[in-house]
Amino acid sequence: MAPLQLLLSDIFSPIQVMSVGSSLIRMNTLFRQHLLTFLDHPKCSIHASCAVFAGHNKWSKVKNIKGPKDSARARVFQKLAMSIRLAVKEGGPNPELNSNLANIIEQCRSKSMPKSSIEAAVAGGDKTKSSYLLYGVRGPGGCALLIELLTDNTKRGLLVDGAQHSFEKKGVVAVSREDRSGSPVSLDRALELAIEAGAEDVQEEEDEDEKAMLKFICAVPTLRQVHEKLELLGLCSLSAGLEFIPTVSTQLSDEEMDRAAQLLEALRDYLDVIRVYDNIA
Repeated sequence: MAPLQLLLSDIFSPIQVMSVGSSLIRMNTLFRQHLLTFLDHPKCSIHASCAVFAGHNKWSKVKNIKGPKDSARARVFQKLAMSIRLAVKEGGPNPELNSNLANIIEQCRSKSMPKSSIEAAVAGGDKTKSSYLLYGVRGPGGCALLIELLTDNTKRGLLVDGAQHSFEKKGVVAVSREDRSGSPVSLDRALELAIEAGAEDVQEEEDEDEKAMLKFICAVPTLRQVHEKLELLGLCSLSAGLEFIPTVSTQLSDEEMDRAAQLLEALRDYLDVIRVYDNIA
């Protein structure tokens, strides 16, 4: 069997990408052909590199393909509700005892998610029968993708083709580029605050609305401590939680980058997908 066929068999068959009536991906024949085109690429090696400031490269400009604002907003709320249900299932419905749930609720509030929607997601968390799955795939140009899902499919999640070696789970605190006094926070200043708060790194990025922000990266056990310290230092927290941070990055051509952006947008549209991570520089 060809490498691409093996990859599709190992990854996409378990989540029923190719089957009619799939709970994860309901796609027509034409779209399946496009998806195969996105994934059918020559392999290239991934090289180690320093952290790339996503706010200053082309990938940050093209990876968030913009759709209608109302549908994009609804999709964000849907993904947050899924994350709440997962957090409740794993750690209980009390945010005072479940730090992961507390962090997600904070994200919901920062996105202006209605209180009733948050409460409904928390209430439904104990009843959910969905399971958390993590899939690793190769995209255009050999880039690595990690796909988080919450699905009723009971088959085991799978990390393949070295994808697990391209990411590391870290605590991430996202803050505004302005502090509580309204003064801009430079990258040099952010690095100083990172040292004081116990963070390992700082990255410049943009949110879904293309607003500049800073992401403080830290070890998973120190997330709460770093979060609290940054707020004490006068920064405006936007969110805090666990993410998969790329340890190596992949450079893509303009054509590969456009194909990758379309693939990520397609994956994010699937109801069961919570989040997609990439290592594109």
